[in-house]
Amino acid sequence: MWKFKEFRKVLDGLTAASSSSSSSASSQPGNREVEIPESLQSEHFQLCKTVRHGFPFEPSSMAFDPVQKILAIGTNHGAVRLFGRPGVECYCQHDSGSSVIQLQFLINEGALVSALTDDTLHLWNLRQKRPAILHSLKFSKERITFCHLPFQSKWLYVGTERGNIHIINVEMFTLSGYVIMWNKAIELSSKSHPGPVVHISDNPMDEGKLLIGYESGTVVLWDLKSKRADYRYTYDEAIHSVAWHHEGKQFICSHSDGTLTIWNVRSPAKPIQTIVPHGKQIKDGKKPEPCKPILKVEYKTTKNGEPFIILSGGLAYDTAGRRPCLTVMHGKSTAVLEMDYQIVDFLTLCETPYSNDFQEPYAVVVLLEQDLVVIDLAQNGYPIFENPYPLSIHESPVTCCEYFADCPEDLIPALYFVGNRQKRQGYSKKEWPISGGNWGVGTQSYPEIIITGHADGSIKFWDASAKIKDQPPGEPSQWTGNRVAITLQMLYKLKTAKVFEKSRNKEDKPSTDIVDEDPYAIQMISWCPESRILCVAGVSAHVIIYRFSKQDVTTDVIPMLEVRLLYEINDLESPDIEQVPTPSGGPNPQPIVLQSHPSTSSSSSDGIRDNVPCLRVKSTPLKQSAGYQAELVIQLVWVSGEPPQQITSLAVNSAYGLVVFGNCNGIAMVDYIQKTVLLNLGTIELYGSNDPYQRQPRSPRKTRQPSGAGLCDINESPTASEDRCKSPTSAKMSRKLSLPTELKPELDVRDNSFSRSRSSSVTSIDKESREAISALHFCETFTRKPDTSTSPCLWVGTTLGTVLVIVLNLPPGRDQRLVQPVIVSPSGTILRLKGAILRMAFLDSLGAIIPPANEAWREPNAPEDKDDKERLKKRRPVSVSPSSSQEISENQYAVICSEKQAKVISLPSQNCIYKHNITETSFVLRGDIVSMSNSTCLACFCANGHIMTFSLPSLRPLLDVNYLPLTNMRIARTFCFTNNGQALYLVSPTEIQRITYSQETCENLQEMLGEMFTPVETPEAPNRGFFKGLFGGGAQSLDREDLFGETSGRPRPTVVTHIPGPGGMEGVKGAATGVGAELTRARWALDERGQKLGELEDRTAAMLASADSFSKHAHEMMTKCKEKKWYQF
Repeated sequence: MWKFKEFRKVLDGLTAASSSSSSSASSQPGNREVEIPESLQSEHFQLCKTVRHGFPFEPSSMAFDPVQKILAIGTNHGAVRLFGRPGVECYCQHDSGSSVIQLQFLINEGALVSALTDDTLHLWNLRQKRPAILHSLKFSKERITFCHLPFQSKWLYVGTERGNIHIINVEMFTLSGYVIMWNKAIELSSKSHPGPVVHISDNPMDEGKLLIGYESGTVVLWDLKSKRADYRYTYDEAIHSVAWHHEGKQFICSHSDGTLTIWNVRSPAKPIQTIVPHGKQIKDGKKPEPCKPILKVEYKTTKNGEPFIILSGGLAYDTAGRRPCLTVMHGKSTAVLEMDYQIVDFLTLCETPYSNDFQEPYAVVVLLEQDLVVIDLAQNGYPIFENPYPLSIHESPVTCCEYFADCPEDLIPALYFVGNRQKRQGYSKKEWPISGGNWGVGTQSYPEIIITGHADGSIKFWDASAKIKDQPPGEPSQWTGNRVAITLQMLYKLKTAKVFEKSRNKEDKPSTDIVDEDPYAIQMISWCPESRILCVAGVSAHVIIYRFSKQDVTTDVIPMLEVRLLYEINDLESPDIEQVPTPSGGPNPQPIVLQSHPSTSSSSSDGIRDNVPCLRVKSTPLKQSAGYQAELVIQLVWVSGEPPQQITSLAVNSAYGLVVFGNCNGIAMVDYIQKTVLLNLGTIELYGSNDPYQRQPRSPRKTRQPSGAGLCDINESPTASEDRCKSPTSAKMSRKLSLPTELKPELDVRDNSFSRSRSSSVTSIDKESREAISALHFCETFTRKPDTSTSPCLWVGTTLGTVLVIVLNLPPGRDQRLVQPVIVSPSGTILRLKGAILRMAFLDSLGAIIPPANEAWREPNAPEDKDDKERLKKRRPVSVSPSSSQEISENQYAVICSEKQAKVISLPSQNCIYKHNITETSFVLRGDIVSMSNSTCLACFCANGHIMTFSLPSLRPLLDVNYLPLTNMRIARTFCFTNNGQALYLVSPTEIQRITYSQETCENLQEMLGEMFTPVETPEAPNRGFFKGLFGGGAQSLDREDLFGETSGRPRPTVVTHIPGPGGMEGVKGAATGVGAELTRARWALDERGQKLGELEDRTAAMLASADSFSKHAHEMMTKCKEKKWYQF
């Protein structure tokens, strides 16, 4: 009985140990060597969005607050982007996702009204850092077409498709009983329906007169008090827009035939002037030659000059192929400004918000389909302002993205230095006119860089750091911390296509291309921030190594290496069932081998392309500006008529002087210092005799040439033909994104930044089955179990879940490294995981990440006499071989993440001390081992939308949030994690979304975000003058409350439905993210209130003083004139 109780205790202990954590050790607990204390806990993690950068995707409307100086842009997907001064941006989203028809600011009130295509109106509160909807109205029987909100009015006019106009109280978001029906407006002036309302505006000099424009060409001047039309104006052509002259005596209309008509308010019979800006002159009263519609016109006056008439569209029909234009007519001069994209909308920025005063326009904001342009109207030639926002992310479609946090301090200034020389000249010298809002408050800032690769072969470096700003004038002195701007600024742009010959036309295009378009598209980026070595891989199976230099240089000949690749195998036999890859990893792997061989780019006698690269490197001298300069070009070549496969993995190491890349055929390693190929092997040859799948090569081709390089003691394998990948869409993801069947219908196949390839003779199943190289990592660690010291090596991960280790034997000393070869040999170490290997990293005995060996940056174009000294000083010593390495008794830990699971391997014993199955039903798209809060964790993004983090080395789950389901390949291609709890992805083809999974950052985010609304005093209304005030010639006011309030009657209950929003004051108070945020907001409110009370007190004192002065002067005048007769005055 005693033995049985003891046996039960043992069983209970084993059960408790296995259920205490989802992480499980694959070996005995005693093999875990040393327990590493872990500081990260679940409470350290929280997921939230931070900021969105880039151009609003598919914009549809725009509005500007001339007092607050903030710009709002609505999109076809229900988003609203708000822009203030550089570094102050905000993103809002309507839940319905319907297109935004129109935006209207409540000027200087901190509120915005949006009208959507689903016939809803929304009131946004902009007085909080994350704007929210206060109220919504849903029109049930009429469709919204136009809205107008007069300055300093709470009554919003809403025009509908039926031609009616409803009036909304924007404070309560309720419908007034006052309605302008279309039949009352036109009466007998037209026998047919006038069409939808396309314009509403009140007379600048008389608020009681409302100008209503109908699509058919009818314009009505409606008297709000008498509820009847004063005048009706008719024109044969449809109306697109209407604009007033500030005196309220004339207005201008734009029409569908490219004409402008100017009307006198009191002369409705015919226009006083008809203008055809881009057509032939009208003669003998004939109708002008029709042009394209003028979509919008604005009429702005100046006090000391001619008025501005600004319009979009109206070009003659015979100007086919001409780019879209904005026309500026000023007096007798007409300027036609060509735009790169179609014009969506434009706004004229004026000095005054009052429509009854001289507007004094100073700039025009032009919203294009893919750009935002601001034109300076005050300078000759109308130069544009330099745009400080990061709106050029999509200049060429983004194909890959990498995020680096906590970079070397001198890196951003160096990139800015070389990038500043690339800037265009000729911009306006004035400050950016959209200058509203204020920066947030923060204390921490570290260098962050985002690198984007593009379809045209360009690479852009972006500064994503939080910028510390000076305290603005007038800022309350009790602020704690610094003003911080969370922005994105382009530092430098590299054009990789410059090293290749370009085809002038399609006929001249080489027949060796493997993609129809964008042959230079960037597919993968490997960057060493410390040494500034950059390595990129493109869709045409090419790799380019760049060095950074601050000096210009002319390269006579760009060094180039060509690598051959081809191999086939028979069907494989599966090893142990647990080791068989998951369906996402491909059920029938068929690895292929890579060969490297210098070629003469020739074809065989029967016309089969052989030893021919896909692109032609320039043979003429190439001038390379300061920045990144090409060091070496490596290209995979056609083999016996078969095109090269795209590259699936890439890594570079500056300390070793090596670059390695792999694809579904195998792996190649290049010494970019000596410009030689060190390694050229198929995946099956990496296994040697330890292949768990027992694959056998097929009969070799007779035409095969011998391999130029390979692993020591491994026989060369024969080759056979294989075809290219069907689609060049990020070959790195081409295997990993074999989505489960239930996910495939959600993919947007239209969203593909790469072009289609020509054809393929192999099926997608065949391509999925090949064992590709999916992960590469240089490190200095233990390569075999008996090792007592670390040595340089390369860890290779494949799509079948295998990890192999290759030993690097580097020549000792700097001089020998330049002449002696690097010896590459297999270690025999093979590790297995489920699913394709995604990421590998190494931890020291304390659990900190061991960075790969690197070399400090040095100027490559420095004079010869200083070069040797600088190398000796700055070059980091590298461990060369086990014999020369120092003995290290401390353990290391290899962290390996695959599509399905993660393992932590103790080195040198190679025991699996922790293992965790990340997902069973989905697969990991991106996994990164990152540093956070002085500790380390594994962050993963899965195809089912979950973002998860795990502690290291124990792999305890710390965070699991269902954040973003995979709906297109763009997200998978660009999602990446980095240190300090930061991550990003391309949320649309034009926008980058940054997120954080750090609780500390989430708590401080409210303070770090900028404020859109800042207290600004409204400018004084224009002076009416003595005679206008005496005889009533000035602007006439209107008691809208009396007209539209309760006395107007009850509205029809079926017209609209009121929907209370979540952004009311209760919602705002409930949205606090901590006591600090509450105290901060309360302090802001008190400061604002105290400031306003102080201003009110000053005004009261000034009014009292003025009244006393007036009383004194009046008394003196009375005593002086008391005794005079009337005829003596």
